[in-house]
Amino acid sequence: MPRKSPLIAIGLLCAAMQLAAQPNVLTWKYNNTRLGVNSSETTLTPANVNSSTFGLLFHIYPQFGKPDPQPLYVSNLSVAGVKHNVIFMETEMDYALAFDADTGVELWKSRVLLPGEVPSDDRGVGSVTPTIGVTATPVIDLSMGPHGTEYLVAMSKDASGNYHHRLHALDITTGAEEFSGPVEIAATAPGTGPNSINGQQVFNPAQLKEQAALTLVNGTIITTWSSQDDTAPYNGWVLGYNEQTLAQTQVWCVTPNGKSASIWMSRAGPAADASGNIYLLTANGTFDTKLNAQGFPSMQDYGNSMMKMSISGSTFTVEDYFAMHNVTYEVNHDLDFGSGGIMLLPPLTGAAGMKNLVVGAGKDMTIYLADTTNLGKFNATTDQIYQEVPDAYTGIEYASPTFFNGYLYYAATKDVVRVFQMQNALINPTTPVATGTTAIQLQGMNLIVSANGASNGILWGIENQGNKTQVLHAYNATSFNNGVLTELYNSTQAPNGRDTFGVGDHFATPIVINGKVYAGSANGFGVFGLLPPAK
Repeated sequence: MPRKSPLIAIGLLCAAMQLAAQPNVLTWKYNNTRLGVNSSETTLTPANVNSSTFGLLFHIYPQFGKPDPQPLYVSNLSVAGVKHNVIFMETEMDYALAFDADTGVELWKSRVLLPGEVPSDDRGVGSVTPTIGVTATPVIDLSMGPHGTEYLVAMSKDASGNYHHRLHALDITTGAEEFSGPVEIAATAPGTGPNSINGQQVFNPAQLKEQAALTLVNGTIITTWSSQDDTAPYNGWVLGYNEQTLAQTQVWCVTPNGKSASIWMSRAGPAADASGNIYLLTANGTFDTKLNAQGFPSMQDYGNSMMKMSISGSTFTVEDYFAMHNVTYEVNHDLDFGSGGIMLLPPLTGAAGMKNLVVGAGKDMTIYLADTTNLGKFNATTDQIYQEVPDAYTGIEYASPTFFNGYLYYAATKDVVRVFQMQNALINPTTPVATGTTAIQLQGMNLIVSANGASNGILWGIENQGNKTQVLHAYNATSFNNGVLTELYNSTQAPNGRDTFGVGDHFATPIVINGKVYAGSANGFGVFGLLPPAK
């Protein structure tokens, strides 16, 4: 057998080390804080992300429906005996697929349907159309099963016209079902609202869909439930499942004695802290302004609220909450708190010492910053939250922010990207220190940051322009020129449509990993990176 030359051997060793050294993306926005920061990106920098040196490398077309979830990524994964960096994608036709992240070659696909079933129709509402299959971003646990497991929720319709949601657990190297899955999602909870039967609220699969990203907390898969575009009657739900058995372990109805209050957060995932507390925003629905002695709603209805919950036995315990003083007005005027995502900030030092803060914003153009040890509850006269910034943006927040090096970034619909500085654990000043120059259309942008430690920060987002092309934007995250956020690149800059990667899609969230950007559209994913040298 001929010997390899020393140069070839060194090259193979370097390639193997590169595969092994790459981080993974196992959940929405990298981790449960939902900060959306990859601080291990060493290839892409503000100096090389421009239309001359950076652009579309190739497409990944799933071919089996719209790929609405954010992709997930596992490096150095052995599939059929070969090591790959792998991208995982799901579609609204109920397919789960895996691709080589560096070439786009399909590695496996799995149809997550029971025999005789088809993906759900769009229920006549059109926000997810023409079919509803897998909408929420899954979550991966590399320690589960023989090779690692991906957990996802799929909607379907049987031959009798009945609708189903099921939790699936797939081997990440083959797509095969694990742990005797899938399991049917169903639930009841004590309550007397419109969906109740004999004193029990009933989970109605036809009226609900899973939009917010799945969350893994201490062995429990957290699923959260929204309406079919406010088609009544419905209630919001939070359901927990054991990741090893897929058995349902916790049930919580947001409005057990009221109505509505779905959880969707523009497909952002609930956040979770190191202690396993779960944070989320609820949408319009019943909020009980009559409080008990502990300051909690007397009828346990939490519409339009910021929630902090813990896992306690067979239920989720509400540890704390916040609702604005005019919550009834906001509910009645469709000013969803829960239209935007929630995010846990890293510990910040303020005048009173170290603070652990959580931030959320929705349709009322206010940023709400809460202390995780005291969210603020409800007061009919004045908000008792840690800080709020009214008129922080001019559109509706249908997206999720990010935070990097002391700056908080928002991109609301039909508004410019806005950069707020945080000093002494406060948004200070309360007006932006920098803004973009071009308004972002439709749903604004879910924002993320790539950086090498604290340097080379790049702010990324995907703009949905409807039937026009989807646009990937990149900004210098921390270098501002007279209050202007400098755009480094967008995918419309190159001539002849070189970087076009598909038509618009709702709430797309990019990921940046290993020198590449994976950006979704209604047609598939564009894979961006440094362009090869011109020949």
